[in-house]
Amino acid sequence: MTDRRRTAPHRRSRTRRITPRAHWLLLCVLVVTLSAALLLQGYTHHMFRITSDNVTGPRGRAEAVPGRVTRAVPGRVTHGGPVIADAAGAPHTARPKAGTIALTFDDGPNPVWTPRILDVLRRNHVQATFFVVGTEVVDHPELVRRIVSDGHEIGIHTFTHPDLSRLAPWQRSLELRETQLAVAGAAGITTALLRPPYSSENDALNDADWSVLKQVGAAGYVTVLSTQDAEDWQRPGTDRIVANATPHGRAGQILLMHDGGGDRSQTVAALNTLIPRLKAQGFRFATVGAAVGMAGPVQPAGLGEHLQGMALVTVLQAGDWVVWLLGVLMFAAGVISVLRAVVMVFAARRHRRLRKGRRGRSWGPPVTERVSVIVPAYNESAGIEAAVRSLVASDHPVEIIVVDDGSTDGTADLVESLRLPGVRVIRQENAGKPAALNTGLAAASCDLVVMVDGDTVFEPDTVRTIVQPFADPRVGAVSGNAKVVNRGGLLGRWQHIEYVVGFNLDRRLFDLAECMPTVPGAVGAFRRRALLALGGVSDVTLAEDTDLTMALCRAGWRVVYEEHAVAWTEAPASLNALWRQRYRWCYGTLQAMWKHRGALIQRGAAGKLGRRGLVYLLLFQVLLPLLAPVVDVFAVYGLVFLDPLRITALWLAFLLLQLGMGLYAFRLDGERPGPLWSLPLQQFVYRQLMYLVVIQSVFTAVSGSRLRWQRMERYGSLRAPAGAEPSGDNRTAAPEQSEPYEAVTHSGPYAAVPGPGPYASQPDPELYPSHPAPWPHEAHPQPWPYVTPPRPAPHDITHEY
Repeated sequence: MTDRRRTAPHRRSRTRRITPRAHWLLLCVLVVTLSAALLLQGYTHHMFRITSDNVTGPRGRAEAVPGRVTRAVPGRVTHGGPVIADAAGAPHTARPKAGTIALTFDDGPNPVWTPRILDVLRRNHVQATFFVVGTEVVDHPELVRRIVSDGHEIGIHTFTHPDLSRLAPWQRSLELRETQLAVAGAAGITTALLRPPYSSENDALNDADWSVLKQVGAAGYVTVLSTQDAEDWQRPGTDRIVANATPHGRAGQILLMHDGGGDRSQTVAALNTLIPRLKAQGFRFATVGAAVGMAGPVQPAGLGEHLQGMALVTVLQAGDWVVWLLGVLMFAAGVISVLRAVVMVFAARRHRRLRKGRRGRSWGPPVTERVSVIVPAYNESAGIEAAVRSLVASDHPVEIIVVDDGSTDGTADLVESLRLPGVRVIRQENAGKPAALNTGLAAASCDLVVMVDGDTVFEPDTVRTIVQPFADPRVGAVSGNAKVVNRGGLLGRWQHIEYVVGFNLDRRLFDLAECMPTVPGAVGAFRRRALLALGGVSDVTLAEDTDLTMALCRAGWRVVYEEHAVAWTEAPASLNALWRQRYRWCYGTLQAMWKHRGALIQRGAAGKLGRRGLVYLLLFQVLLPLLAPVVDVFAVYGLVFLDPLRITALWLAFLLLQLGMGLYAFRLDGERPGPLWSLPLQQFVYRQLMYLVVIQSVFTAVSGSRLRWQRMERYGSLRAPAGAEPSGDNRTAAPEQSEPYEAVTHSGPYAAVPGPGPYASQPDPELYPSHPAPWPHEAHPQPWPYVTPPRPAPHDITHEY
C-alpha cells in the first residue's frame, strides 16, 4: 500500500487542523447574558408584586418605645403636612391649599384602567398626579407619554412595589434609580416626587419608615403621603369609595386612589360621581405640585439619562419577549418529548407483537448459508482474542476475516498465534476503518457479511439470529442489539441505560417506520452485493456505519432490527473517552445527514428515510439538545422566581416518565432494572455532557473544521463466552475461494445506487478532505504467548474503531 503522507502531501496542506474554541466563549457569553436577562426579569416581575396596601401588616401610629427618650420621627413631621422635603437635613412639610384636592393614583399605568381614568379626568378638565411603578412603565411606556401629554403630573412609586422599609439601602437606591430611568426613557422627563408603597398618613410613620424618608430625601426626592384614602383597593363598592373620598370640611386634601394593581372599575365609576359633586361643593382639583406650591417637580430629562432610560426599557421589554419565547419553547419541547415517549413505547410494543405474531416468527425459510464475518482491527490486542473466540464459537457456519489496519501492538500476531480454524488475518498499512472494511469485503467469499468491531463479543447464536431476516429478499441490512459489557460505576450504568432505553427503543421505532438510519458498527449484517453496488464503505464521513445505512435505505433496501442478535461491547470508562467517542458519532451523523439530505424530497424508501428518519434525528438529536442549556437556565429561573413546587413537580413528572420508559425498555431487553436508580443523577451530569457534545459538533460542522479520527482506549474487559471453542457442526474451515481479494468497484463511494430514485450527489471532496495516515512501522516485535492479553497503553494515533 502506498504511503499517503508521501504521495498526497497537497491534501495535508489543505486540511484544517483547527480546534474550535470561540464557540465555547460564545456559549458562555450567551448563557451569562441569558442568565442576566432572566435574573433582571425575574427580579423586576416576580421578586415583589403590586398587592393591596394592607399586605405588609397593620401600620400603627408612631408611638414612643418604652425606655427611649426620643423618637426617630420628628414631631413636626408627624403632625405636619403630607408632602415632606429635606428629610435628611432640616425636614419641613407642606399641606395643600384650602379647598384644593390633589387626586393621586398609585400602581399604574394599567392598560385597561389608566386610559379610562384619563378619559374621566379629561371630560371633567381635571389634572392629577400619577405615581407609577417602574415595571408597568416598561410594559406600557405609551401610557406614561399620554399622562404627560394630558397635562398630568408624574411621580414614582418604586420599580417593583416593595416595602422600602424592609430593603437594604442599596436596594432602595436601585428601586428609585431604575424607576427614574424608566420614566426618562418612556416620556423624556424626570420627577422629584416619590410615594413609598404601603405608605399612608404622617402619623403612621415609624422608625423604619423614617430611615427610608431620610435616605430618599438625601437623594433629592420629595415624599408625598396622603391625607385621605378612598380605600378603592378593597373594592367596597362605588358608593363607599365616594363616601371615603369626600372631604369633611374645607381643608386641602391629598386623596389616595389607584389606577393599577387590580380591577379598578369601581374607581372609574366613583370618579364619574365624585368629581362633579366636589366641584359643585366649591372644591378645585390640582396636581400635588400645584396644590402645595412646588416649583417644577417634573423636569425634562437630560440626553444621557433619556438614552439610558430607553436602553433600560428596551432591554426589559426584550427580556419579557425572551421569557415568553422560552416559555413557548419549553411547552413545545415538553409536549414533543411526551409524545415521543408515548410513540416510542407504542412502537416498541407493536414491534414486539409483530415479532411474536405469525408473520414475525419467521422471515421465510431458515438462512443456513455460510456468513463472512469481517473484524477491522487497529491496536485491539486487549480484546481481539475474546472477540475472535466468540465468533469461532458461533453455532452458524462462518468465515472470519480479521483485517489488521497497521496495528503497532501485535494484534495480527496475536490472532495468528491462536491458530483458530476458519480465521484469516489480512495485514494492511494503516488507512482507517472504512478501508479495512473494504479490504475484508473484497476478501469475503459469502453473500452475507457480518461486520463486528474488535472490542465486541458475540453470543453463540448471534450470527445465526442476525442473518435470519435475509430470508426476506427485500432486506439489505440488519442491526443487532449492542449491549454494554463494562457496566461498573455510574458512567457504565448511564451508558447501559442509554443503550437499552435510547438506542434500542429508537431502533424499534425506526424498524416500524422503515427508516433505520444506523446499523451499528459493533453488530450489523449486510448483503455483500448491496454493498458492492454502492461502491463499498465510504470514508467521507466519520460515521461510516450511518452513512452506509442511509445509502442502503436510499437504494431501496429494507433495514431491520433484530433485538435477539446480542453483542457485548466495551463502552468508554472515562468522561474524556466518552466525549471523544460521542463527539465523533455526533459529528459523523451530522455529516451523513447533510450528505443524504436529498432523501427529503425523494419517494419510496429514500423518502421514508428523509421525511421520517432525518427529521427525527434533526429534531431529537440536534435541535432539542441545542435547547438543553436554555432549559437548565430556565429551570433555575423557575425555582428562584416562579413557583418552586410547580417546577419541581414538573421535573419529577418528566423523571417518572423516563423511569417508566426505562422499566419497559429493560423488560423488553430482559435486563434487570437495578441500574435505573441512577437515572436522576444522569440528568445532572451525563445529559449535560451529551448536549455539550452536540453543541461542539454543530459548531465544528458549521465552521467547516475537520474532525480527526481518534482511537478509543481499550480496557480488556471483554471475555469470550464459556466454551468458546468451535462446535462440531460449525463449518469454519478455510473456505474455497475462486478468486481471493475480489476487487471492489470504487468509481466513487456510493456512486451508483440501484433501486428506486436517483442517489444524492456526493459532497464536495474539499468539504471533508482525507487525512494522511501515520508512517508505517517497518517491523513489529514478536508477541509473547498470549493467555490473557495485557492492557495496552493508550496510543495517540489517527484512526478510531
